[in-house]
Amino acid sequence: MILTVQNVTKKVNAAEDLIILQDITFSLAASSSLAIVGSSGSGKSTLLGLLAGLDSPSAGTITLAGYPLNNLNEDERAAVRAEQVGFVFQSFQLIDTLTALENVMLPLELEGQQHAKQQAYKLLERVGLQHRVAHYPKQLSGGEQQRVAIARAFAANPKILFADEPTGNLDTHTGEHISNLLFELNQEQHTTLVLVTHEERLAKRCQQFIQLEAGQIINKAHTHE
Repeated sequence: MILTVQNVTKKVNAAEDLIILQDITFSLAASSSLAIVGSSGSGKSTLLGLLAGLDSPSAGTITLAGYPLNNLNEDERAAVRAEQVGFVFQSFQLIDTLTALENVMLPLELEGQQHAKQQAYKLLERVGLQHRVAHYPKQLSGGEQQRVAIARAFAANPKILFADEPTGNLDTHTGEHISNLLFELNQEQHTTLVLVTHEERLAKRCQQFIQLEAGQIINKAHTHE
């Protein structure tokens, strides 16, 4: 299993303890796909942050790619993310002052890859943006920006990719294209996909789904193997 979650609870110390997630337990096999669904405020994004080691649970354990995140400090968790994890966000999170090519090159250069430029170009070609390599984010459409973000996420060849509403800011047609791309790269690179989504069609394409309501799992299933 690439991801094992045992009895995870997350509380926020407000005037009284506010429970955001309670007793979350599930596991996920490598190279598979998981959709996390639920209404706004159900705890989806909080759970995604915990799974990726961006935050720590109040109780319970999370093991990511063999690393027990609970036992690691912030720097150690950051090192695990750098080595194992890719991210795609609803808001793209591209760097405005870098071209599409430079945005994709960035994680490769941080890793010290010698052929960062060639690799980044190949990835942009793979997502159909070879004609946009010199463009800045503001010169790209929403769908194009998300394709750059996907190319950047896959640049470091992550074992697991976390996507938070990856089609949330896109029209239906563009969203469908982005979904196809995520699942194609999931197949080609054997990257495990974990998606937070409101979109039923996208959730149904995943092999597994969990549904949250008020911080608890109310439904979980394998949609197909």
